[in-house]
Amino acid sequence: MIRTIKIRKLNYIWRFISGTSMKFIRPLLLVAITLCFVTKSFSQKGNIRITNSINIGGGITQFNIDTDNFETKSAQGFLAGTAAIVDLPHKFYNMSFGLQLSENHIEILGRPSLISSEEAYIDYKIFAAQFALLMHIKVIPKHFTIDIGPMLQYNSRLEFDDKGQDDYYIANYTNLSAKDITSISQFNFNGAVGASVGINNFKFKAQYIYGFTNILNKIENQSLDFSGGDSRFKGNQNMLVLGAIVMF
Repeated sequence: MIRTIKIRKLNYIWRFISGTSMKFIRPLLLVAITLCFVTKSFSQKGNIRITNSINIGGGITQFNIDTDNFETKSAQGFLAGTAAIVDLPHKFYNMSFGLQLSENHIEILGRPSLISSEEAYIDYKIFAAQFALLMHIKVIPKHFTIDIGPMLQYNSRLEFDDKGQDDYYIANYTNLSAKDITSISQFNFNGAVGASVGINNFKFKAQYIYGFTNILNKIENQSLDFSGGDSRFKGNQNMLVLGAIVMF
């Protein structure tokens, strides 16, 4: 009797193990095969040295806003920044993440008083912090790259470079003061394309930055007098950077 019970238990355990094995055999095989490929992939890359470096640089900027609302003129500013670079020898590109700080200038046509017929350019400045994720395509490895990628920007309001112009009025508008347009959009999304050329640890850099978002969007949401001009505001910033970087 006891022997019969033991045999039944053994049969039950065997059926359970067999059923469980058939149920999970395919997933287990898939996991095993995947692990083999992953292990092989990592072992192959283990012989390739991936290096990280940091660069510090600066340069001059030429800033403007493309808009039909104002008559603008680009002006020069300056920029400084740093970036962490991942050198990928087995790829046709490197990657970097960096921060750029800049003081930019722009001139917007205005007039000294409400009823004045005389016109003069109002000098504004704008401070910006740009966070960039760039791909550096290796045209000539370690000497010449094409740099492209997105940027997230936080910028200040427009500030007067000459405090004596804060009571000016904007040309093309009847009663829109120079102070009314200082509250621009402060979060913007940009695209950057450029090139870097030089030796291993020193390169000259040229970069063009274009703003995809409407940097003037915040102005039209205010209760202002837009008589004499367009009440819809649209403007896209653009910036040309010429500078140099040192890599460590």
